[in-house]
Amino acid sequence: MSDFENVTVVKEANIYFDGKVTSRTIEFADGSKKTLGIMMPGDYEFGTDDNELMEIQAGEMNVLLPGENKWQTFTKGTSFKVPKDSRFKLEVKSVTDYCCSYF
Repeated sequence: MSDFENVTVVKEANIYFDGKVTSRTIEFADGSKKTLGIMMPGDYEFGTDDNELMEIQAGEMNVLLPGENKWQTFTKGTSFKVPKDSRFKLEVKSVTDYCCSYF
């Protein structure tokens, strides 16, 4: 899906790591939400409150998922899931455009 219809966009941005990672929250009529964002090159670690699906729209990153000891590379058109109440690490190699869905 390349676009979303009948949604509410939260005007205030989510800003992390001194502005190197930003996103906007999209709210759907059924109560679900997604964030659309950009990550600049760098190393980051995030925690999750919900199950997440991260879809890469552009760019490249290496990801160390919870419980894993091997980094995986994700690029445009790929995605990965992260369980709730966990932490994961990112090595963003190039400016990355992403969509994150929460479950």
